[in-house]
Amino acid sequence: MSTHGSQHPGGGEPAQNLDYRIAHLQERLASGELGELGVRVEARGQTVLLTGTVPSAPCRDEILRTVHEELAGVPVHSDLVVTETSSPDHAEELA
Repeated sequence: MSTHGSQHPGGGEPAQNLDYRIAHLQERLASGELGELGVRVEARGQTVLLTGTVPSAPCRDEILRTVHEELAGVPVHSDLVVTETSSPDHAEELA
């Protein structure tokens, strides 16, 4: 029986396993289209914190989808800021 990829609910090596999974996630994010973004992935106890700035909501959603695939079963807190600069839908009136 292999412990690779298995869950460690109460003991064993959960911190090592989480560190490995985070490293794999960081490699996956860096190798994809999102690689240029400054998204940080940090272990905080048995949870993971995402921080950084992304250019759009779809980009954030793609990152979160990837994170949840790689870190299934791990609580993830996201503090990703969207800097989307959409054009205004009406003219600004200056007084």
